[in-house]
Amino acid sequence: MAQRDIRALSSQQIEDLLAGRGMMLALPAELNGWPGPMHVLEHATALDLSPAQRRDTEALMAAHRAEARSLGARLVEEEREMDAAFRERRITAEDITDRTNRIGTLQAALRAEHLRTHLLQTALLSPEQVTRYAELRGYTAATPSSGHRHRH
Repeated sequence: MAQRDIRALSSQQIEDLLAGRGMMLALPAELNGWPGPMHVLEHATALDLSPAQRRDTEALMAAHRAEARSLGARLVEEEREMDAAFRERRITAEDITDRTNRIGTLQAALRAEHLRTHLLQTALLSPEQVTRYAELRGYTAATPSSGHRHRH
């Protein structure tokens, strides 16, 4: 860890944040029946998405990815700056409070973005499609979940 560019973040975490990946931030939504756009698009045929649903889901995914990437980039930069302040021995108690508050706010905004996207996606689907989504993802007794790996 001491050799990392940013000590508090692995290279995978940095990559995920910059790419706008979910990093399991939306699990409360996903596992409680609120589909996300990435997986809806993966299962578009099985969900029998209408052209309008596909278009709206793609637009939602694009907007979400842009916002998540923006927030992720800001978060990475804040972590980089805190790491540098510690490394260069220029950190103060006040800096710690200010920096961790900014980082915490960005983390909360990023998680809210991921969760909110699941609400918006669910509104684009019929109740039957939401049920089918759960089956396809292995969240119901109708579909065995062995071997399911959640990549969100």
